[in-house]
Amino acid sequence: MEKQEQNEMSSRNDIYSKAVRAGKRTYFFDVRSTKRDEYYLAITESTKRFDEDGNFHYEKHKIFLYKEDFEKFAEGLKDAIHFIKDNTTDSESTLDQLTRELDNHLK
Repeated sequence: MEKQEQNEMSSRNDIYSKAVRAGKRTYFFDVRSTKRDEYYLAITESTKRFDEDGNFHYEKHKIFLYKEDFEKFAEGLKDAIHFIKDNTTDSESTLDQLTRELDNHLK
C-alpha cells in the first residue's frame, strides 16, 4: 500500500484527539473508529527518553478501550482515585475536584 493510501486510511479512523502534557509525560486520548464505524478510545502515554549517546526517542505505552468497557473502566479509575485519596495524607484540591467530577459523571 502506498504511503498516501495509508495516511488516508489512518485519517478516516481518527475521529478526535486530545493531548495532555503532564510534566515529563504526554497523554494522548484518541477516538478512532473500526471498520464497522464503531468508536473506541486509544490512550497513549509518551515519555521522552535519552540513550547513552544523548540521542532521544519516545517510549510509548498504549491501551485500547472499547465503548462496552467505558463504564467499568471509569468505575475502576474512580475507585483507584478514591483509594489514593483515602490512604494518603496529602489533601490535594485537584484530587478532590477530580473525584467529585468522576462521581458526578458516573451517577
